[in-house]
Amino acid sequence: MSFCCGGSMIGTKGTLKHFRTQVHNVPLLVCPVCERVEVHYKVESEYEILAEYAHGDGTPEIDFQDYVMEDEATMFENCVNMEEDDPMTMVQSQIDMGLDLLAVAKKINDEQWERDLKRRLAVMSLRRSRLQHK
Repeated sequence: MSFCCGGSMIGTKGTLKHFRTQVHNVPLLVCPVCERVEVHYKVESEYEILAEYAHGDGTPEIDFQDYVMEDEATMFENCVNMEEDDPMTMVQSQIDMGLDLLAVAKKINDEQWERDLKRRLAVMSLRRSRLQHK
């Protein structure tokens, strides 16, 4: 599980641009708070190799899935949420987990983690309110 802004990141697949080459269907982890994106740690080295070769060959687009076979279920098994999950369910799950983590942060007196989690909870609560008003 990857963490950012005090809590877990969301698993998804997307397109990344490596110089002039677009690499499609790359397994990614996205922070729902700051929207930081990183290549899933299980395929990070494969992504770098494939992207470099494709760029070196002058290939404008390439599909990651055509070259790297990773079982999607295994890849994202430790992700709490996936991007295709119901948005309201995902936000509520992130809030619930944030509250659980906040209790732990308070118990161990980790003030920085508490601040990060409170900021995360504020962002996720705002998203939940927006979803409820749609």
